Amino acid sequence: MKILIISESINVEDSSASKGRVALINNLNKAGFDLKVLHYSHKEIQLKNIDCELIKENRFSLLFFLSRTVRILQRITKIYFNSKLEKFFGFSFTHTNDTNSIAKAINKNQNFNPDLIFTLSKGGSFRPHRAMLKLPELQSKWMAYIHDPYPFHVYPRPYNFVEESYKSKEKFMLSITQKAKILSFPSLLLKEWMQSYFPDVTDKSVIIPHQIKVDDELQPLPDFFQKEQFSLLHAGNLLKQRNPAFLIEAFLNFLEKNPSSKTEAKLYFIGNYNEHAALLERYKNHPNVVINGYVEYKIIQTIEKEAAVNIILEAISEISPFLPGKFPNCIKSNKPMLLVGPYYSEVRRLLGKEYPYWSEANDSKTIEENITKLYQLWKNNPNEFKLDRNDLENYCDEVSLKKVFDVSVKKLLNTNLKQ
Repeated sequence: MKILIISESINVEDSSASKGRVALINNLNKAGFDLKVLHYSHKEIQLKNIDCELIKENRFSLLFFLSRTVRILQRITKIYFNSKLEKFFGFSFTHTNDTNSIAKAINKNQNFNPDLIFTLSKGGSFRPHRAMLKLPELQSKWMAYIHDPYPFHVYPRPYNFVEESYKSKEKFMLSITQKAKILSFPSLLLKEWMQSYFPDVTDKSVIIPHQIKVDDELQPLPDFFQKEQFSLLHAGNLLKQRNPAFLIEAFLNFLEKNPSSKTEAKLYFIGNYNEHAALLERYKNHPNVVINGYVEYKIIQTIEKEAAVNIILEAISEISPFLPGKFPNCIKSNKPMLLVGPYYSEVRRLLGKEYPYWSEANDSKTIEENITKLYQLWKNNPNEFKLDRNDLENYCDEVSLKKVFDVSVKKLLNTNLKQ
């Protein structure tokens, strides 16, 4: 199968989404597919053994001029005009100019003669998807990857909020679900969540989980991380909805009830924590709590492998349909996970209802109990302190990925072609 991949970015340092897209592209390559990648990363990037081409922004259009004018006005006046413009036009001038640039690049690369055109995005952008909506002649071979709920008002609480342009955004996603021949999602719960809003999702979707990325060499550990301790690691952005207060409370209570742990237990927060800076700054000088901002992705991967326990912290909610981008890395590290999130969660679904180290995000008592159990296990035999979930490792590898494309994707492509 020849696959033309349109990725908004392949710069792993710009977002967790881009890290996931690169892992997916690399595993498609490892699975033996013939790939060409067009990307809008705003700088030249090459992936090993993959044909990658940077899509250049059209800087000679009226839309480009308008977008820069709006940007300058916003900077001077401190007034965010784009929300009003999006209410009227649906999207910002920048988004539309970017979309046109991507659509032009897709058309220019049809000499690659792909069997499948696969669009990948990040955040709430979906620029490659909007570009494909401008190319109806190519939609019979289009697979759209929907990485998160969209628009924002269909997110589960507490993430959801209503944009001024919500009607046009809803119409936009409806068009994607109707026009794309195949839809793909990183999680089953996300697919089910989206089909409750967009019925066309139901019969033309496949699940492509975030992929394990294993080809990076281990990096030297940073000075702030101490090896061979009972280290509990939360790596990644602490979004506003991911409240770490109950986790910290549970950890501090654990320390008080287990005095011996004070010399060997540490709770690490690595990544952007601006939304919770007021809380975390209180613990900057705590001997058992380590708070660090941005760390290069390759180093994060090394720390995840050396940590005793990896933490997945989710929002206080009824459901979390998201598969966190770091989930495959946590599985590959083969260390126990401390899961802090809703009863209905994609991570909990995959780990299984019998997984012992789960609690609701606001249940500090159970979080403390789980930390205590993990500590006792680690203390008794740290060398045997492992997750041992080969089933989940296989679920996120290139062998399973190839099976999804060879069976499910081809079947949907052939069905659509016959119609």
